Amino acid sequence: MKQRVVSGMRPTGRLHVGHYHGVLENWVKLQDEFDCFFFVADWHSLTTEYADTAAIRDNIREMVLDWVAFGLDPAKSLVFQQSLVSHHAELNLILSMITPVSWLERCPTYKEMQENLEAKDLSTFGFLGYPVLMTADIILYKATRVPVGQDQLPHLEIAREITRRFNHLYGQVFPEPEALLTETPKLLGLDGRKMSKSYGNSIYLSDTAEETTKKVLSMMTDPARVRRADPGDPDVCVAFNLHRIYVPREKLEEIIPACRNASIGCVECKRILAECMNERLAPPRARRGELATAPGCVDDLLLDGSRRASLVSDAVMADARAALKI
Repeated sequence: MKQRVVSGMRPTGRLHVGHYHGVLENWVKLQDEFDCFFFVADWHSLTTEYADTAAIRDNIREMVLDWVAFGLDPAKSLVFQQSLVSHHAELNLILSMITPVSWLERCPTYKEMQENLEAKDLSTFGFLGYPVLMTADIILYKATRVPVGQDQLPHLEIAREITRRFNHLYGQVFPEPEALLTETPKLLGLDGRKMSKSYGNSIYLSDTAEETTKKVLSMMTDPARVRRADPGDPDVCVAFNLHRIYVPREKLEEIIPACRNASIGCVECKRILAECMNERLAPPRARRGELATAPGCVDDLLLDGSRRASLVSDAVMADARAALKI
């Protein structure tokens, strides 16, 4: 039997190219090798967006359209919505009863996110306890592998500790999930900071070719290259982090020395990037446009996937309840 992989994504709206190359592209590869469960983590959205939930429903639709258009196949992977499977909340409650508060307070991102999102009141039980819900999401399907980047290993270790504690108290019910380490490149946005929707510096998967070209042409380049005649350095050029992904190797081998000796200008170089990006993104963007015209396609997909996920989770929860003797 294939090992089972579980992973989710918070519905923040349309995905940008950073999401694609950081997470979604890897998911598409995994679905041919593993038994994959990919879910819309809408309960997790409430940990930070509880005060304003108006956009969550539309964000779910936009995100799932991106998933399917860019290669996630519901025939290969089980795609579902967290809140439509009630066992996520039930197992979260059970695990919260056995998880020491000190484990949650030492989570690497707990204080970091509070500082970064200081405009929001994150002094809530739900925000503190999100690693417990994350653990429930994973072990509810007895997943054996979780795709994570190196920086996410501490979060997975908390999940492993909570799983071990449950098994120690009640018997061996859940396998301890192991990391499936993946490369998650940090893509820079238009302004040189990490690409992020909140920074307004993103190129979205659903942008038109014209929007993409306009954004690429506005990108920062080598800050030391003030004039066209100045030599450039691709290693410090903001735009060049996208060249490495989208521009063919043989073309890069021409651009790099041309940049260094100032025989190509930044505008011309970025036009090449925009053309390569639009060429590569055109087929999935067209697919997304077709899907978007089908009313109810996302709702139907998530309802069906959530029904199938519930069949799996129901059997697992029966084991958990038996172990708890309740």
